[in-house]
Amino acid sequence: MSTPPSPVRLPAGVRDFLPRAAARRRAICERVLGELEAWGYTRLVTPVFECADVLERGLGADARAAALRFVEPGSGEVVALRPDFTPQVARIAATRLADVAGPLRLCYEGAVNRLTSPTRGPLAQREILQAGIELIEAGGPEADAEALAVASATLAHLGVEAAPLDVGHVAPARWVLAAVTEPARAALAAALGKKDRRAVARAAAHSAGGPADVAHRAVPELAEALVGLAGPAAEVLARARALPWPDDVHAALDDLAAALAGAARLQPGAQFTVDLGEVRGFEYYTGLRFAGYARGAGDAVLRGGRYDELVGRYGRPARAVGFAVDIEAIAQAQRAAGMAPPTPSPGALVIATRDDGARAAAVAATLRAAGVRAAIDLGDAVAADATRIRYAVETGWTHVLDLAGPTLEDTRTRAIAAISPQAITAAVDGDGDALSRMFGNRRP
Repeated sequence: MSTPPSPVRLPAGVRDFLPRAAARRRAICERVLGELEAWGYTRLVTPVFECADVLERGLGADARAAALRFVEPGSGEVVALRPDFTPQVARIAATRLADVAGPLRLCYEGAVNRLTSPTRGPLAQREILQAGIELIEAGGPEADAEALAVASATLAHLGVEAAPLDVGHVAPARWVLAAVTEPARAALAAALGKKDRRAVARAAAHSAGGPADVAHRAVPELAEALVGLAGPAAEVLARARALPWPDDVHAALDDLAAALAGAARLQPGAQFTVDLGEVRGFEYYTGLRFAGYARGAGDAVLRGGRYDELVGRYGRPARAVGFAVDIEAIAQAQRAAGMAPPTPSPGALVIATRDDGARAAAVAATLRAAGVRAAIDLGDAVAADATRIRYAVETGWTHVLDLAGPTLEDTRTRAIAAISPQAITAAVDGDGDALSRMFGNRRP
């Protein structure tokens, strides 16, 4: 008795993208990378999996837990699918590009794979399309300003309704968390994450400072202030600077103000809000952190920040800042805004009888040389028009060129134009000017 075939299915967390959906995501990636390259960032291509112990040097605790591991059959090594690009770029900067002086401006695009922990149920794998930058061996407000400016410019280039970039710095929350006793630290972090003022006050009462320590006596005041330190950048920074922070936190606030001012100079029109109580990514980032949001997307479409300790784990101590764009979140925002997928470049499906195959091949070759996509229909040349048009639309052809007419049908409008026999003859002879003009704008 034969075993029935297993159902045709995909693993949880991954999906196919058919031509129109794929075209949207490809266009988003190309727009993002085009903007990043315009700012001087050079593209890298990294492997989808690496030796787990090497990759995990550059991952925070949450990302290490999210890495999907398996044993590579050839070597027996434990390897991991990348849950993040940043460690890979850091590894390359510290090894393959170790002799190249900074700053290094590097960008990337591709898929990352993460294990996610839903509220209920087992761990699930999720594939995420990303593109982003890493600015390595660059510190100070000037580098932070560039990262903010590039992030703002990238969102502006994608045609979505983006909110002002939400910016923060880990120094205030890090100082407050370090100033409370260990048992209260986790509770305070959770309360700050929820912006629960009462829970923050309860946790912050467990200060680790002594009675003569003026700064630590202010911990409850400063912790509660973090809950409300969110909003327009200038106003929030003014309120934060008026509080009794220690000198190193005041210096961090000065750096943040300088980075925002620098970003506004680099990208005129860029808008920012500030949230100093945000603790997401707290263990990973060492300074600036920021996130971008767009109408129609359920979560941030862009996240980034400064990570000055990561590259050194691979042997090249270097300050660094970067961000990643979530391509699927941008696609979601575009759909919510009613943006149609990109229009395919002009392309002709050439219809001919088998006896006319040589002419069809010559016409298709001439169109391609003139910058128009073209292929010969390999199906039944006498198929019903409706079937042929549906096939052409589903497979991305903007026109159907029927040599029997000869006619050219626009699959988008169903308009049919007659073609002069002379234009076809010229195309067969390699002169496609007359015929290609009928397609309007040609692809570059």
